[in-house]
Amino acid sequence: MKNKKLKRVMFISSVGGHLTQMLQLKGIFKDYNYILVTEYTDVTKDMKSKYKMEYLTYCSRQYWLSYPFKEGWNILKSLFLFFKYRPKVVVTTGTHTAVPMCYIAKLFGSKVIFIESFAKRTSPTKSGKMVYPIADTFVVQWDSMKKFYPKAKVWGWIY
Repeated sequence: MKNKKLKRVMFISSVGGHLTQMLQLKGIFKDYNYILVTEYTDVTKDMKSKYKMEYLTYCSRQYWLSYPFKEGWNILKSLFLFFKYRPKVVVTTGTHTAVPMCYIAKLFGSKVIFIESFAKRTSPTKSGKMVYPIADTFVVQWDSMKKFYPKAKVWGWIY
């Protein structure tokens, strides 16, 4: 984050559809002193040539034995990344990779913007339920999701 005059914003998400949704916002990256944080995978390893990037360790709940250790490491790395970049705002499309960063950001006075998944029309995500109580702005993409998140803002689709 080199330009000190622009607001420092961290965009963070796990890989897959959450990252795909986050990249729908790439047009606004230039308006901020931003950093994009996601998990390191074969798909994301070359993204550093296009975006200002940092990586967390890929972890999936389907690997139940290694998941707690990798998620624990990611929490520590998230704390390090927060202090390295000191974002004023954290924007996330989820999921488990981003939840610790949201809590770290809130603890240290940053704003948290959570964008619930486009794929969720009839039920909330686990990460959404965890971040909803602390989010400064909680965005849903479907009116039907207001029954789960009554204070959410419906901004429509980001696709």
